[in-house]
Amino acid sequence: MNDELWERHADWWQREFTDGADPEYVEQLLPLAAALAAGAERVLDLGTGEGQMARMLQADGAQVVGIDVAASQIDEAVRRGGGVTYLRSSVAGLPFAAASFDLAIACLVFEHIDDLDESLAEVARVVEPGGRFVLFLNHPLLQTPGSGWIDDHMVDPPEQYWRIGPYLVETATIEQVQKGVFIRFVHRPLSRYVNGLADVGLRLMRMVEPAPPDGFLAKAPEYVDASTVPRLLVLVAERARDES
Repeated sequence: MNDELWERHADWWQREFTDGADPEYVEQLLPLAAALAAGAERVLDLGTGEGQMARMLQADGAQVVGIDVAASQIDEAVRRGGGVTYLRSSVAGLPFAAASFDLAIACLVFEHIDDLDESLAEVARVVEPGGRFVLFLNHPLLQTPGSGWIDDHMVDPPEQYWRIGPYLVETATIEQVQKGVFIRFVHRPLSRYVNGLADVGLRLMRMVEPAPPDGFLAKAPEYVDASTVPRLLVLVAERARDES
């Protein structure tokens, strides 16, 4: 079902989030990815979409392979070029030998993946000892089903605050992200990701929770008063080195 939804709505993603259309990608996601991937030589871009991050990292000097489950995304990525190698694949069944990459990166992908443990195990397998995995997530606290802005006019002065849904419950939902566009999300608490990384030998080295960028706040003024609340979470993990 999730693969079918992405095939059906790939043009929405390409239209709304690439080629400078989305300020969070331009001002935050892509610069963060470039900084956290610095020095990497062999990079795997998981859930590459139409390849904007893969092309950027390739232009920065890495040899990049991008994978995605949606053929329509891979076709568009190939059309846009940039020297990246593209393959159609799920994260849970990567067609690469062990230790093929010194960096794997996944940008806003794992919240759409059902088989989390298998996918993390595959990432750990294809990243060399001492290599890194950079995982971008919509912040789980804000993505919890049932969460959202509340305008409370029962108090004086009125208050606006973020209601948090059942954060600890792992839940899959299909959300209408735009009229006629339905995307499947899997909510998990942060501990599920951190412990999943640890279980496959990926040691958490750094966590980043940036404030929303100015370009996003300009387009979404309702967030201005909550600009100290992060929408993005980035986990940087390192594959354990072999003990000898």
